[in-house]
Amino acid sequence: MFLIILGVLLFVLSSHLPVQLIRLQDPIKIKKSVRLTGISLLILGVFTSCVKQIDTGYVGVQALFGKIQSTVLNSGLNIINPLVDVKDVDVRTQNYTMSGIHDEGERSGDDAIRVLTRDGLEVTIDLSVLYRVNAGNAPKLIQMVGVEFKDKIIRPVTRTKIRDNAVYYDAVELYSTKRDEFQTRIFKGIDDEFNKRGLILENLLVRNISLPQTVKLTIESKINAEQDAQKMQFVLQKEKQEAERKRVEAQGIADYQRIISEGLTEKQLRYEQIKAYKEIASSTNTKVIIMPDKGSNFILDTK
Repeated sequence: MFLIILGVLLFVLSSHLPVQLIRLQDPIKIKKSVRLTGISLLILGVFTSCVKQIDTGYVGVQALFGKIQSTVLNSGLNIINPLVDVKDVDVRTQNYTMSGIHDEGERSGDDAIRVLTRDGLEVTIDLSVLYRVNAGNAPKLIQMVGVEFKDKIIRPVTRTKIRDNAVYYDAVELYSTKRDEFQTRIFKGIDDEFNKRGLILENLLVRNISLPQTVKLTIESKINAEQDAQKMQFVLQKEKQEAERKRVEAQGIADYQRIISEGLTEKQLRYEQIKAYKEIASSTNTKVIIMPDKGSNFILDTK
């Protein structure tokens, strides 16, 4: 646009050159040179203004005299009206983080979201929003919101929806059992608001939920008590198993003794007795073995 304006000015001024310059030089030659320069700049300006390059990952939103055009320019070279002003809009996935850790989020300092739960406790939430601009609705977004949609849409809508939905849960539920349900619920609410304005919510990451210190201590005490109970249950189970093992062992011994007592006869016992005495008699220190037998004695001499 600048070259077009400059070319037009030179073309117009070529017919109105200062009198002093005309007297010193050939006026026809000077006018012709100025006119040719103006025409060249005008042509170059028109050519450069009619061609617009859009980088990969961006779309171009056209504005003619302040009015946003509905047609978007895709990546690559585009032929446009030289009077059109083009704004490049990033349509790639973007991340907006709100965190309590210094300089981790979009803003420096503590930018975590503090909400009140159903039981009246204050919970601190760190959150990341993954979103992108809907390429087809980029003109609508620029017209309704402008290029500063992060501070006008992403941040306030996200923080508001989280606070609105946190009141339906207790602090402990948000921290443990209902965390996924809470994330799904706020995702739907934020996604609806984004779609109305030409934004697409890709993912919502609840990165951290911090409970008040008193609640943390209560939860830790409960967890320790549950662990102790589980440990005691394990010990009792082990003792029961050991008692069962001993009972089975005792029953086996009793069954063994019963079977032996029923199977042994008087002759079998007598035979076993003679074998035992014979082993004793085979000892080097044994000389005479007396074997009692119902009133009569057997003498076993090993010599």
